[in-house]
Amino acid sequence: MSTPVTITEAAALQIKDMMKEHEEENAFLRVGVKGGGCSGLSYGMGFDHEVSEKDTQFEQQGIQVLVDSESLDIMNGTIIDFKQSLMGGGFTIDNPNAIASCGCGSSFRTATNTGTPEEC
Repeated sequence: MSTPVTITEAAALQIKDMMKEHEEENAFLRVGVKGGGCSGLSYGMGFDHEVSEKDTQFEQQGIQVLVDSESLDIMNGTIIDFKQSLMGGGFTIDNPNAIASCGCGSSFRTATNTGTPEEC
């Protein structure tokens, strides 16, 4: 089975640095989707120490990753990258399932899930 989310080498280096900085080396990276944002869905990413029976667990670039069952189909095929620019750096998320996103780029919707849109 292929993994639902791909983490690039650049993103993995940044995530591992953040794990060290916050003393979370033994944590899982939890990625998912929740309702909200201008287009209805927003991404979430953080560290977690608990695995639920509803989680899919896999490894990418030496990082243990968790995706909850509600986010799994929406996140399938997603690539998480880290880009550095003169203005600083940040994570980018390329989700082939997103059919529309808001102008600020932090929320989206899919053909089958419109989420819960909010005002920007």
